[in-house]
Amino acid sequence: MKLSIKIITFLGIALCCTHEINAQKQLHNYVDPMIGSEGVGRVFIGPSCPYGMVKPSPDCTVSPNSGWLPLPKEVTGFSQVHVSGTGGGPKYGNIQIMPFSGALDKLDQTSYRAEEIVKLGYYETVFKENNIKTEITTAEKVAFYRITYPKNTAKNVKIDPGFFLGEESKSDGREAQQFVGSQIEIVSDTEVRGYSRIRGGWNNGRAYTVYFWAVFDQPIAKYVTWKDGKFYNNQSAQFDSGKKTAALFSFGNEVKQELNVKIGISFLSELKAKNNIEVEIPHWNFNTVLASLENKWEQLLGRIQLSADTSEEYRKMFYTGLYHTMIMPTDRTGENPLWTNDEPYYDDFYCIWDTFRSSSPLITLIDSKRQVEIVNAMLNIYKREGYLPEGRSGNDNGRTQGGSNAEVVLADAFVKNLKGIDYELALQAMLKDATVPPGGNEEKEGRGGLLDYLKFGYVPYGTDRAGNRTIDYSYNDYNIATIAKGLNHTDLYNQYIKQADNWQNLWRSDYVNNGSTGFIMPKDASGKWLDDIVFGESKIQKPTFKYTPVIIESPWYVCHWCVFFYEGNSWEYSLSIPHDVPELVRKSGGEAAFQKRLDTFFDTKLYNVANEPSFLTPCLYHWIGKPYLSSDRIRTIIKDNFNSSHEGLPGNDDSGAMSSWLAFHMMGLYPNAGQPYYLLNTPLIKETTLQLENGKYFKISAKKMSDKNRYIKSALLNGKHYSKAWILHDDVAKGGELVLEMDSKPSAWGTAILPPTK
Repeated sequence: MKLSIKIITFLGIALCCTHEINAQKQLHNYVDPMIGSEGVGRVFIGPSCPYGMVKPSPDCTVSPNSGWLPLPKEVTGFSQVHVSGTGGGPKYGNIQIMPFSGALDKLDQTSYRAEEIVKLGYYETVFKENNIKTEITTAEKVAFYRITYPKNTAKNVKIDPGFFLGEESKSDGREAQQFVGSQIEIVSDTEVRGYSRIRGGWNNGRAYTVYFWAVFDQPIAKYVTWKDGKFYNNQSAQFDSGKKTAALFSFGNEVKQELNVKIGISFLSELKAKNNIEVEIPHWNFNTVLASLENKWEQLLGRIQLSADTSEEYRKMFYTGLYHTMIMPTDRTGENPLWTNDEPYYDDFYCIWDTFRSSSPLITLIDSKRQVEIVNAMLNIYKREGYLPEGRSGNDNGRTQGGSNAEVVLADAFVKNLKGIDYELALQAMLKDATVPPGGNEEKEGRGGLLDYLKFGYVPYGTDRAGNRTIDYSYNDYNIATIAKGLNHTDLYNQYIKQADNWQNLWRSDYVNNGSTGFIMPKDASGKWLDDIVFGESKIQKPTFKYTPVIIESPWYVCHWCVFFYEGNSWEYSLSIPHDVPELVRKSGGEAAFQKRLDTFFDTKLYNVANEPSFLTPCLYHWIGKPYLSSDRIRTIIKDNFNSSHEGLPGNDDSGAMSSWLAFHMMGLYPNAGQPYYLLNTPLIKETTLQLENGKYFKISAKKMSDKNRYIKSALLNGKHYSKAWILHDDVAKGGELVLEMDSKPSAWGTAILPPTK
């Protein structure tokens, strides 16, 4: 009996201690950069500051978008600039460094990893061939490498500004990056400088230049430079003549086996890269840099606190979701080579077609000052270059995948009352998109097919992506109407709220598929519905195929961008009318028919969890007074498709789009971007507390929630009965508490007052 008491006492102490340890665990330790790194997620796995310009990590050949591939793939080297979660062709992979041993007689120093450690702000690997350990952390614009060599091994390093991701043997390949020039110079026994100039990539952009300044904490004992396949023993510099350049360095066999390297990056000049080192990392303490980076993330992640009983799995998924959301776009304020001022400058909007739906709203919710900077950066791009960005990278606009979706971001900021933005200028920028054709390159910016859209009220078949462009332009016109109304421009409001109905001009009301009636379908310029579509561009043979709402992909001989619906089909896009769901319900035959349509969409696997057009669709049951069905769908989608593994994301993360979708739903909120409210669903976390930048707190509590009690029975907002399955952003911003009382069966809660509409 005494033994049992001792055991119980011990267990009690152990549980208490465990609770205290968990309570003391910093939030950044829950972030796992490897979630979504394998499979289709394509996330960046290296260290990065929030929105950081420098993102160092290994490059495993020239192929992967984010540089990294899982073991046992070889490592070509470590470059300093990457993107995260993107599809299409790679971008960046500039200024590569690679530690090695042996003679300075070959440029290729490819090695294989024996092990790998990845944490927020920290990367480590050891190579099989030589047992060299490489550790990496970073500041905003400076990467820090700590390299440890085995005893009696030469401490060698390669710096290769000629390397980049996405290089193809075919010159001028679409979405491939192409070499323009590079340069390298040894300026002292501890300093090297140079640059990499590359063009193309995912956005087919103009040339961009990444300058670098590298500093070693030990003097160079020996070096050779390299250019266009040849080594040079007595030349300390290789100037840019349109050929690739590099250099190999040896630091001798002194007792100290650790070599530290700081690599400053700039888009302005080599001296600016050097200045970035002097400002950001004037010392040689690796751990200090790492601690500073961790603290920056801790401040941001700490703005959302989860209840103590939240599982380790959910904590990892949630905080990693926040982390991925705030890696891009990249803050290049003070690093803009195109114009000089002190205004915010952000790049790598990759792509707003993806991020407007959930990434931007999440940044608005937890980092609103940053979102103001991002919006102002968009407006500064418009002022200087004539159009808002849609997809921008390497300091160049491109691509448009559908609408001019920066307009959704501007409208979202407006309806959520973000201060410090010139909304008259924003309206001017939006009207430029809506009225002035972009000219020769309609993939770069503005609205492709605009003149036909204004003439016919839709984009006719034959213009690339006519279907989703028509839908997106309708929503973008709604965004214009939103700001015009708020700024008391009544005539503009009347014009654009009418144009917001243009999606209906492609609604084929009598078309039946899988038991549902009415779909967005192709129509030519004469107003004729098209059942048979010509594939290919042959002047002689014109093969056709039957176009149906379930068609997803075109044959190999039709370009990816030339289809009617981009990355989706009519079933998906016909449910993607975020500004007028009630009209969509009516056109689908009423509430019962619409519920059947949604059920068919999900139950027959027409829903594509891996892509953005259907991000809002699981919530559409709200508009027929059945929010509990939305919650059921969302919980199933997350359970079946998201987890904390390396394959834990079901699609390209697209600069945090997929991750932010998950984070919102785990809290029980979901935005309808460009509109001033969040839809309420059953959360996955029992209690979430948001610390807002105005100093107030908003808590969401789900009382008695369990796998069985997964339905919202009733709700209290600040102690008062709350019957709506949606909540205004202003109510969240005021602070307070939303208490959800849970039950084992659906109730009448949220069924009477449907979400707002135009």
